[in-house]
Amino acid sequence: MEARTGAGGRLSAPLFESSLAGLPRIGRGKVRDLYALGEDRMLIVASDRLSAFDVVLPDPVPDKGRVLTQMSNFWFARLAHVVTNHLTGLDPESVVEGEAERAQVRGRAVVVRRVKPLPVEAVVRGYLVGSGWKDYQGSGAVCGIPLPKGLQQAQRLPEPIFTPATKAQSGHDENISFERMCAIVGGGLAEAVRDISIRLYREAADHAASKGILIADTKFEFGLDRGGGIVLIDEILTADSSRFWPADRYRAGISPPSFDKQYVRDYLEALAWDKTPPAPRLPPEVIEKTAEKYREALWRIARVKLS
Repeated sequence: MEARTGAGGRLSAPLFESSLAGLPRIGRGKVRDLYALGEDRMLIVASDRLSAFDVVLPDPVPDKGRVLTQMSNFWFARLAHVVTNHLTGLDPESVVEGEAERAQVRGRAVVVRRVKPLPVEAVVRGYLVGSGWKDYQGSGAVCGIPLPKGLQQAQRLPEPIFTPATKAQSGHDENISFERMCAIVGGGLAEAVRDISIRLYREAADHAASKGILIADTKFEFGLDRGGGIVLIDEILTADSSRFWPADRYRAGISPPSFDKQYVRDYLEALAWDKTPPAPRLPPEVIEKTAEKYREALWRIARVKLS
């Protein structure tokens, strides 16, 4: 771990990257490191890496991994009645050795069941923004779903819509129609995932709204267990996988300020960057402001404050 000098010369919290010598690492995603725990379980450690436009940025965000883990754990517990999730309930500190490794997983790791991931992302949109807004401007529809004419940017949709996407191993994910999702995973499974995703979104949006936050859109990932049952996996309803807006500053027609990485996206959009690696460095003030937004979202939604 290393410290970074933030705005005004102040040192930010130590940056985090996992290195667990006692466990075999089986994968490294944009944000998470995966370690094997036998054949049926794995340890997922959330790093402080930040991706934008599907590119990992060179500057991590302090405490980001801890925030993502605590937020996901809150939602997994709150929404467990809707669908089974991959958490085992085991303490991550119990599967590593030595205080150095326990410190690495403390507050930022989970032990999960290994399932077969579906090759699509389940995206639910409650507001017209981001790639959905761009799609609507060009076609009057989002992922093939026709919408009423005359909608404004960031306007709340009459009903939440399900707009799946393919999961790219590298490069950008691709929005697809529901019909194409059916062709990829099968109609029955696609319908079940769609219905579960919309229910998850509705219940989460209602809770967040009671805390003064609007969930504009979010994405879920699912897998199948050995019996073919649907399992909610990865992270859910975090500032990495969702757009969180302050309700008191929302109005249709503009892209509202947010508690998620949209702040970083907006900064990058203003640069002459083609959204391919390598990504540009982030100024210290952008990193620190992003970290503050992540922490505030965690506090508002889950009433969890990092020590």
